[in-house]
Formats: sequence, structure tokens, C-alpha cells
Amino acid sequence: MVIVQTTFVTLGIMLAVILIWFAVIRRPIYEAIFVSFVVLVTINGRWGKVWDYFTTTLNTSTLYSMTAFVLMSILLTKTGVIDGAIGIILALLGRVTGGAGYVAVAVSGFMGALSGSGPGNVMATGTITIPAMKKSGFPSELAANIESASSCLGNMIPPSSTIVVACGLFQELHPEMNLSIGQFWMVCWGCSIWFILLRFLMVFIFCKIYKVAPVPKEDIPKLRDVFREGWRGLLLPVIIFIPFLLDYLFKSTFFTARLGETGAKHMSSSILFFVAGVVAIYTMFIVRDKKMVSPRAIAGYFSAGVKSIVPTIAVCFFGYMLGALFNDLDIGPGLQAGIASLSLGKLGLCVVIPLITAVLGIAIVGSSMVVLFGSVIIALFTAVGVNPLLVAAMLPCICAVMSNMVPPIAPAFLAGVSLANADFGKAAKNDIWWIVTQYILEVIVLMGFLPVFGL
Repeated sequence: MVIVQTTFVTLGIMLAVILIWFAVIRRPIYEAIFVSFVVLVTINGRWGKVWDYFTTTLNTSTLYSMTAFVLMSILLTKTGVIDGAIGIILALLGRVTGGAGYVAVAVSGFMGALSGSGPGNVMATGTITIPAMKKSGFPSELAANIESASSCLGNMIPPSSTIVVACGLFQELHPEMNLSIGQFWMVCWGCSIWFILLRFLMVFIFCKIYKVAPVPKEDIPKLRDVFREGWRGLLLPVIIFIPFLLDYLFKSTFFTARLGETGAKHMSSSILFFVAGVVAIYTMFIVRDKKMVSPRAIAGYFSAGVKSIVPTIAVCFFGYMLGALFNDLDIGPGLQAGIASLSLGKLGLCVVIPLITAVLGIAIVGSSMVVLFGSVIIALFTAVGVNPLLVAAMLPCICAVMSNMVPPIAPAFLAGVSLANADFGKAAKNDIWWIVTQYILEVIVLMGFLPVFGL
């Protein structure tokens, strides 16, 4: 009982420090996580183990994989390779009633998966999709929520870096399953398709409610023109998808037979770096103006992108250090014991855990939440008969997606409101519908009521 009380007191202190530092003092979230780490280390007298927490974090390969994907997304954005793909989608869907909203779902989900950042993707694609939606009759608050809710999906769609974290947790908990990253990504895609369909359904319903019109003809590019210029950009998702599909289909047969079990395992792990590198090389190959991909230009992109790279990596770095401290303090077992003592059962757990992660998401970034509580969540669900692989694949959804949607802090939501110049109150009221439907579908998927490809 003492460990349970200590756990919830520790979590309460952490939440309080993060909220004060981020919401009141208005400092960056990575600073808030670091300050909470310092406070908890001091309170618990763990300064003698700080170096252990630091080295444990440095030995986490996920940090390096995340860096590779962030750099890859910067290169895609700066070279404009992705613009052609966006233009093609607009040409295909722009004539549909409410087509700009469907474009926002498709483009933002795709780009969000590449960047793994909900708010960052809102700022990147929202500059195009939000004006297009407003011009075709979407209210500002609705345009803001469509963009932010769709961008958040990127956190649960491979190759989002948050998924890398979840996969690592599952592999540590269940090494006997010898699960490859390709297999895990297939399950993640199987889960994410339901949430993508939900976003399309929500756009359809709101288009009926607000009587939204198609995109004006003069704003729709000709498919022939944009396809001629941008068809190469459409190959990006294919290039990303194929290595993981091959790993999923042939790891246990073709690759294991030729490389051995250890070799096949390491090959699966290296896919993360391999894909980022191949996409970067392909980008440099198809760019018409080769000056845009000169060593000096690329160095300039990465130099200018430091402000976006450092916060992302810092959040996870300090989150891993906080996670190492929590492991030392047995916070995970304490939280698990506290929730397990409630004897909630499968349905109760499927209802309560997403609520808890939504509340924690007010103060904790989704990727950090996966690091801190992912193992506990998987263990709790496994104990009541839920497939642990399904739970691991849903971690980025119930943690990272929801944390970007729930006001008042929700960074992706705030980014959308800012770009759309929407009234915060109206946007927050409309956002409730997106949050509620997201939550309901999370419960349905966790209960196993919907088929998930890869399981």
C-alpha cells in the first residue's frame, strides 16, 4: 500500500512541476520535464545515480533513430519534394464536397507520419490546408480541428518515431516472440486505418452540418500538370513501406535462412536507419535544382532546423532519464498495483486507461508518456486478456495522439487554432467531438471489437 501511495504522490509532484513550469512560467516543455526530473531526484535523494540515468539514456538506440527521421523530414520539407504529392491529392479530391477537409486528413496524416510531430506538422501543412478549407466554407474552428486532429494521427502511423519507442518496449517485455519492426509496423498500420476512417467520417458529418462546398475551381490545379511535376513525390510512401513489408513477410523464412536468427534480427533493427537514408538519397536524386541538395545547402537546412530538432530530441532524452528514475523508484509497479487493486476487468481497464493517459497528456508529452508508462500499460492489459501486441501498437494512439488534442495545453490543437485565427472557445467546443470520438474508438479497438491487420 505504501508503494502505491508513494507512486501517486510522485506522479502528482511531477504533474504539478510540469504544469507550473510549462503553463504558468511558460517555458518549453523539455525544460519542464528536466526540472521535474531534478525536483524528484532531489526529493528522493538519488543524485548519486544521476550518471546511471544519463548513461542508460545514451544507450537507447531510439534516440538516434528519431534524429534520423527528424533530419529526413527537414530535407523533404526544405527541398519541396512533398509539394508535388500535396498538389496531386488536391487535384484529385478538390472537386469533392468538403474536399479540402479530406485533403487535410490525407496529407496531414501522411506528413505527420513522416515527421512524428503533431504540432510541427500542423504548422507545415496547415498553411496550405487551413486556408483551403476556410475558402471552401469551413468555419475557422472546424478547419483548425480537422488539421490538428489529422496531424496528430501521424504519431500512430509508421514511421513515426513514437512507434519506435513502443516497439522497443514490446520487444523488451516479450523477447520470446522475436517480433521484427516490420511485423510491429504492420499492426500499427492495421490500428491506424480505423482512426483514419474515423477522421474521414467526421469530416463528412461536419460538411453536412455546415453545408460546406467544394474547393473553388480556380484553386484546383490540373492533375496533368501537378502529376508531371510531382509524381516522384508519390513514390516516397512506397519507398518507406516496401522494406518493412519485405521484413514482415520474409524475416522468418528468407532472411533468417540466409543471415541466421541474429543477423535477421539486426537487419530488422537497421531498417529504421536504412529507410531514412534511402529516402534522403532518393530526395536528392529527384530534386531538379541540384543546388538545393548541395552539401552546403543541406548543412544550412539542418543548421536552420536545429530549433526543431533539439526540442524533439530533448523531450525524449529527458523523458528517458525521468523513466530511468521512475524505474529506480518502482513507479511502474506502484501504478500497476494501484490500478490492479481496483479489479477493473477488461472493459473497465479499456475505459479507464485511455482516460488516465488523456489526463496525463495535459502535462506529459506523448512520446515521454510511452517511455514512462508503456511497460506498465502493456502489463496491465495483458493481465486481463488483451493481446499485448495490440496494446503496444495502440500506445502511440492513447498517449501521443490524445495528448495533442486535449486543451488547454494540447500543442497541435493550439497550433491549428493559431493558423486558422479561430476563436479559442468555439474551437475548444468543437474539439470535444473529436476527443470523444477518438476516445470511443480507442476503447473499441482495445476491446478487440474490430479486426486489426497483422495480429
